[in-house]
Amino acid sequence: MITAGIIDDEPKVAEGLKKIIEKYLSKNIRVVFVSYSVKEAVAQINIHQPNLVFLDVEMPDENGFELFKHYHRPDFKVVITTAHKEYAINAIKHSALDYLLKPINHLELFELIKKIEKRENSSRFHFQLETLIANLNNGSEAVSKIAFPTQTGLEFVKVNNIVYCQAENTYTTIHTSLNESIVVSKTLKAVEEQLPEKLFMRIHKSFLVNVNYIKSYSRAGGQGVILENGLLLPVAGGKAKDIIALLKNE
Repeated sequence: MITAGIIDDEPKVAEGLKKIIEKYLSKNIRVVFVSYSVKEAVAQINIHQPNLVFLDVEMPDENGFELFKHYHRPDFKVVITTAHKEYAINAIKHSALDYLLKPINHLELFELIKKIEKRENSSRFHFQLETLIANLNNGSEAVSKIAFPTQTGLEFVKVNNIVYCQAENTYTTIHTSLNESIVVSKTLKAVEEQLPEKLFMRIHKSFLVNVNYIKSYSRAGGQGVILENGLLLPVAGGKAKDIIALLKNE
């Protein structure tokens, strides 16, 4: 059975989540503490050593993410709860961490707990947490790292290291400046939706390029872009004007 703690500054919300767990998931989870601040939660975590913590990210005086200043590599799993879809959701999604939107639906909670119970890789969580913190500390809406699903788990990639992405049927190969070729279990369109629009350009149905790695545009032997590493990638006819305009503005 999972032992869990609930951290939320609103007593009604915290007790409401506890009641949902007791009503629908009593065979799966036992709530060992409820705290209304990060400071209080730290003491409770040290006493009860829970397997799982439900963390509200909008706390009084300090952000809920302040909890991770006390636990750099926590040995408990975390489900982030928030009432606002926009609040830190971009960073959370790109880290592939578990989260629930308030008001919490018991069916969504049940499905999430089933996934958590099947998951045993704690090192994955540590990488997810590091990715989340890196994105939150980035100081802008753009994410700095993204967790991409692969056939063996998750691959954590720095956005600025991505040179280009190439479609491979329903998969995508991400090529990095570190000479890595990472095959991810997503279509190129899905990968494109995760990456910053201002930084990446779809130059062809099969290629998405980091504009910072484009060196020049060539019409010789068919139009294409030449990357900083000398690689020539094809450009679709309708994209040539956009690339030329981009290079002129640099």
